Amino acid sequence: MRSEPVRPKIMGVLNVTPDSFSDGGRWLDPAEAVRHGLDLTAQGADLIDVGGESTRPGSRRVPVEVEQQRILPVVRPLVAAGVSLSIDTMNAATALATAQAGAAYVNDVSAGLADPDMLDAVSDTEAGLILSHWRGLLTPGRAPAHYDDVVGEVLAELELRVEAARAAGIDDSRLVLDPGLGFSKNAEHNWQIINGFARLLTLGLPVMIGASRKRFIGRLLPAALREPDADPETVLRAKDAATAAISALMAHRGVWGFRVHDVASTAAALAAAGLFEPTEGESR
Repeated sequence: MRSEPVRPKIMGVLNVTPDSFSDGGRWLDPAEAVRHGLDLTAQGADLIDVGGESTRPGSRRVPVEVEQQRILPVVRPLVAAGVSLSIDTMNAATALATAQAGAAYVNDVSAGLADPDMLDAVSDTEAGLILSHWRGLLTPGRAPAHYDDVVGEVLAELELRVEAARAAGIDDSRLVLDPGLGFSKNAEHNWQIINGFARLLTLGLPVMIGASRKRFIGRLLPAALREPDADPETVLRAKDAATAAISALMAHRGVWGFRVHDVASTAAALAAAGLFEPTEGESR
């Protein structure tokens, strides 16, 4: 008997930073950030991914104290409201503090490579850990890494991080993988990963996708929207539509979750794919 497909999780992005690539500065006020997190949840997000340090190309690290000053006043009210959270951080101290405050996942884009204490810190909590493929943050002018077989190399390097997490005492049931679209990868690499997604499932662990609003998505837009003077809001709406299309196309491929800025469009895309039920009381 064929089992029913599992609806992927929707992870709504909540950046409480001044310099994130698409929404930097919009949610710096904790009260506004909390309201936005509640709005994303109402739109269909299963998790809210709270980040206090930008990882866009060319970004600079911030002191861990600053990161926590941005994050914790948002985490505590959202947890109190029953919202499930992941924390986008590369700092072990922040991972520990937010897990103790009730965050369900730590989302480390460096997979524990940026902070050698990260895996041990997460091991001491009950939080899940999202391990992303990473070859270091990009600086302006630095080319993406070279790959002979991008899917195979990403898979092999993620397996090493899984082994490190296991050695730190983190059970497989707490692990999620992310191929790290856009991190040391060009547009062709990203599409090869998306098209070869099935290979990433061979480790037997959940795998999420974070394509939302990234530069390679922008290359899909009409020429007029790729011009420097294009209206930013129109560009974002177009990127969100493309992201939602990717979600719909990949919905039945075994994706664990999609990390997105526009939750409503991905929820609608999953509904179109037959994997998202409207909440009770909504018209059909």
